[in-house]
Amino acid sequence: MSAPPRRRVLRQNRVLWLLDRLEREPRADALIDTLRRGVRALPLGRGRDLLHGRWLGHPVHPLMVQVPIGSWLSAAVLDLRPGRSRESGLLVGVGLGAAAPAAVAGWVDWAELHHPQQRVGLVHALSNTAAVGLYAASLVSRVKGREGAGRAYGFLGLTAVGVGGVLGGHLAYRQASGANHAEEVPHVVSAGWHRIGSVDEFPAGEPVRRSVDDVPVLVVRESGGAVHALAERCSHLAGPLSEGTVEDGCVRCPWHGSVFRLSDGWNVRGPATAPQPSFETRITGGHVEVRLRHQNGGEPAGQGRTTRSGAAHGHGDHD
Repeated sequence: MSAPPRRRVLRQNRVLWLLDRLEREPRADALIDTLRRGVRALPLGRGRDLLHGRWLGHPVHPLMVQVPIGSWLSAAVLDLRPGRSRESGLLVGVGLGAAAPAAVAGWVDWAELHHPQQRVGLVHALSNTAAVGLYAASLVSRVKGREGAGRAYGFLGLTAVGVGGVLGGHLAYRQASGANHAEEVPHVVSAGWHRIGSVDEFPAGEPVRRSVDDVPVLVVRESGGAVHALAERCSHLAGPLSEGTVEDGCVRCPWHGSVFRLSDGWNVRGPATAPQPSFETRITGGHVEVRLRHQNGGEPAGQGRTTRSGAAHGHGDHD
């Protein structure tokens, strides 16, 4: 008789195992909380939303890191050819100059994440800090004429940048930091009007949570009768907007303070960089009905249109 076939043992990817363990490691949480308070206390004013990338529609940090990474990678390519240390040194210097504003943007985003994301983000920052130190040593060595040491420090710095890139990719694509957590709403909600309850179920000025096609929806009825409806999970990190505060025609997320205009879902204050999907509303036979705004001729969120149930209201300026 032939021997039975041997079963192949499937083992977990070692890198993913280490990253998953890092997400669950709480020993640095006290340091994380201290750093988070410090970053949040920085007197950045409107510059905070600028660094978050609200003007761009997504985080600006990934865009800003292209300059130092590209400069240092180009320097490494030149270092493979003898006699190009001067040009490599120039690129190393450009990368060092661009690293500081990219780091500031990264820290501002990091301060508004959950603890598992912040644990990975802290190591990401430490890796990039090590890279900056190594490239600074590389530049000093080149200036002093120690070209061999300058190249060695440069290659070590590029290795640290690579480690930081792996961690940054894990943050963005595995942990969804910086992603739009309301993006799937237009793909899930079916076309047409949906009845969500009688008018009496929505006390004036109070946020109420309802559901349309299993998608949570925030509903707010104004004292004048106008009804507004937005996707209930915050686009920043899926915070429950129905537990937030309503003021001046806007709702504030209870988790990280993002502010959205009720009339159209526009994000008037970060850290959210994407608006909330919004719904048209109407009252039929004493019942409130909603329809996703981009469907059936509706306008996309952010265009400043009013809901069907009422006229335009003067909202407070949160910018």
